[in-house]
Amino acid sequence: MRTLRAAAETWPTAGTFTISRGAVTEVHLVVAEIAEDGVVGRGECRPYPRYDETPEKALAEIATVRDRIEAGMDRAALQEALPPCAARNALDCALWDLEAKRSGTPVWQLAGLPEPRAVVTAYTISLDSPDKMAAQAAANTDRPLLKVKLGADDVIERLRAVRQGSPQARIVADANESWSVDLLRTLADDLVALGVAMIEQPLPAGKDGGLGRLSYPITLCADESFHDRESLADLAGRYRMVNVKLDKTGGLTEAILLVRAAQAAGFELMIGCMVATSLAMAPAALLAPMARVVDLDGPLILARDRVPGIRYDGGTMHPAPMELWG
Repeated sequence: MRTLRAAAETWPTAGTFTISRGAVTEVHLVVAEIAEDGVVGRGECRPYPRYDETPEKALAEIATVRDRIEAGMDRAALQEALPPCAARNALDCALWDLEAKRSGTPVWQLAGLPEPRAVVTAYTISLDSPDKMAAQAAANTDRPLLKVKLGADDVIERLRAVRQGSPQARIVADANESWSVDLLRTLADDLVALGVAMIEQPLPAGKDGGLGRLSYPITLCADESFHDRESLADLAGRYRMVNVKLDKTGGLTEAILLVRAAQAAGFELMIGCMVATSLAMAPAALLAPMARVVDLDGPLILARDRVPGIRYDGGTMHPAPMELWG
């Protein structure tokens, strides 16, 4: 007999985490557990307000398929039962974990993915005053890859401060939809001089058509404009990279198909995350070998993580233990 349990959890962040849309001191997650024959598969999601999601809404969406899950619904049927969303991600990853634990075969083998290995992950510098961002960067100067959260104000001053604090790091900038085409043009020379390797979602989703007429010297990556395979056609000519997040794709099942479709269409890949625990990072990490940029530092932004969790050594993220997931 199969049973499904889902619950909301609140996890504090290690200090205030700020992006252009606002600041948080805690994150609200939903964990799904599917038990069968004494084995439990788990999946985690972070319902994100930017996409009109809340824990309550996610739990309600999970409740709509509870009977079918408990009757034996598989991953393929789940893709049809729910749209791409955080709730589907939690269920999809729980089903993968359940199959792996029941079969004794790790998810990467079940899915035909490369064997997990240690990878370099970005570490996020929260949006703050230039001085405080410089201090954040200096405290993490041993990390080879920094992702810098930015708004539309004092962009170069903040990036110069981060570069001063961490002179050797590779830097990617994340505007979280806060820039305009004019600002993007104005910033170009300084961004190149500061060694910015990539810019994530500079313009608001749905208002980024102007990027198709812009020849830009730095790789632009779609995040909020990009969700699943149906999103790819609209991004051609605007972005060279796409950010794959399981809460947007609605789980690992769609993410695998999406990665292959994006590669076939000529896009470079970033594997990203919402701020969440190692339970959410573990399935996303299976896609890391295909990515140019890995940004799976969610647990490092929290005040604590699950036990056992993923081991991070400086900028290196190690494969998830089987006891955690997969």
